[in-house]
Amino acid sequence: MSVDLHHVESGPADAPPLLLGGSLGTTADMWEPQVEALSTVFRVIRFDHRGHGLSPVPEGPYSMADLGGDVVALMDRLGIHRAHYAGLSIGGMVGQWLAVHHPERIAHLALLATSPYMGPAGNWRDRAALVRAQGTAAVADSVMERWFTPGFTEDNPHDVARLRDQIAATDPEGYAGCCGAIETYDLREDLHRVTAPTLVVAGADDPSTPPADHAELITGRIPHSRLVVLDDAAHLLSWQQAAKVNTLLTQHFASADRHASGMRVRRSVLGDAHVDRAQARTTGFTEPFQDLITRYAWGEVWTRPGLDRRTRSCMVLTALVAHGHWDEVAMHVRAALRNGLTPDEIGEVFLQSAIYCGVPAANKAFAIAQKVFAEDA
Repeated sequence: MSVDLHHVESGPADAPPLLLGGSLGTTADMWEPQVEALSTVFRVIRFDHRGHGLSPVPEGPYSMADLGGDVVALMDRLGIHRAHYAGLSIGGMVGQWLAVHHPERIAHLALLATSPYMGPAGNWRDRAALVRAQGTAAVADSVMERWFTPGFTEDNPHDVARLRDQIAATDPEGYAGCCGAIETYDLREDLHRVTAPTLVVAGADDPSTPPADHAELITGRIPHSRLVVLDDAAHLLSWQQAAKVNTLLTQHFASADRHASGMRVRRSVLGDAHVDRAQARTTGFTEPFQDLITRYAWGEVWTRPGLDRRTRSCMVLTALVAHGHWDEVAMHVRAALRNGLTPDEIGEVFLQSAIYCGVPAANKAFAIAQKVFAEDA
């Protein structure tokens, strides 16, 4: 019987839904390094597995069908028929189970530091017995050794301590129950049934799921899958290599509908009124060009999380001044304001441009911006 999972939502309510399932012994806070980047493009839904965080703790052991059924019930409760899914470790096992048993519910799939089989079963029975007898703090330190490389642990003691505390705070019955789900889990012979385009991300230094033994097995059996191995990353690669993971996830899930993703970002940056006017002027002759800039300028580049939108606005304004594209400057001054730049900061961009692009060009840009500020006032 399913339980009502605790979840946290962020991002536009009308954006494509993206479910995030975390590692054993973590809560939805595990995805903190991903939230801001992914929430600009997706409706992000982070959840606590049963027995974890603020979700109910039924008596274990659990099965992977229990954990997957909880996610299906969460989707039904939120009115979501189909969603993207990213999961790490046991979260990735749940993702594989969903993609095999409920393929109509999963659009695109991302599997991070996970496996279709984590035997031998005795290891998980022993771990469950240990945490039931001594609490989850008894395994926290050994888990940390597998989650991060020694260099990351030394350089980031605060982050490591926070994640260790998540494990130590997990209900022993919930943790042990999920160990039971892993104990009986084996999808190796079912992976060929996955139809969702799948991204597999592994850490080169992961002792729990070494790429050669686990990630390569997944990509060898799931059609339409690709593997990325990240250097200097152990098991919790979403934390240790957050920027790279954010880019990989954004590009993978946005590829499901590049035009729709681009249109959402375009409206967010330029405003509905501007985009509506542009669409109203679109003809059969200009439609291919409008589609091109929506899919590639906005859907391919502006969706990338590597630079924030303030920085991208600064770069665009400088490029427009450098090339004298004056018809575009007013539009992107307004976009810069929407992206959080102040008039004074926009002035600093144009002052910098005066040195590198020429005083006459900057003078023209200042005049255009001043007119925009006056109209908005």
